[in-house]
Amino acid sequence: MSRQTSRLDAKKVNSELLTLTYGALVSQMLKEIDNPEDVNKQLERIGYNMGVRLIEDFLARTPSTRCLEMRETADKIQQAFRLYLNMQPVVTSWSSAGDEFSLVWDQCPLSEWVEMPNNGLKYCALIPGAIRGALQMVQLDVQCWFVQDLLKGDPITELRVKYIKRLEDAVPAGED
Repeated sequence: MSRQTSRLDAKKVNSELLTLTYGALVSQMLKEIDNPEDVNKQLERIGYNMGVRLIEDFLARTPSTRCLEMRETADKIQQAFRLYLNMQPVVTSWSSAGDEFSLVWDQCPLSEWVEMPNNGLKYCALIPGAIRGALQMVQLDVQCWFVQDLLKGDPITELRVKYIKRLEDAVPAGED
């Protein structure tokens, strides 16, 4: 008799673990914080802090160089989604100035098995925060916001990213 071994897909297991852990975090925050707007701010802040740290890992894992234009930046963001969330959003809806674009996807591992309350919660607020934090570490100031969200009944999720300015390297006062 041979022993059957079950092979688990590591990416699938990691994705499900992330989904369930994130869901538990959001659920606990909603229990502890009465106002969904405050929960949104906290999720965005957590995402920002994650992005600040993830950019170092991303730069270490990929042969990335400094992006000279927003189209390159959009490609790197798309690559990071593939690397960390095992999904590939479509980059679309570029502004005529080339300083604003949308990331569009039809499924996200963070929002699997989620039933949304109708209370103003932005369940995936972590994602725009992570993008903002990561780009700030490479001297790009951007705004990110959701235009459409599957969890709110829209056919897709669309995240808009707008370039604000390039940040200058600043030396702390007294450290010339």
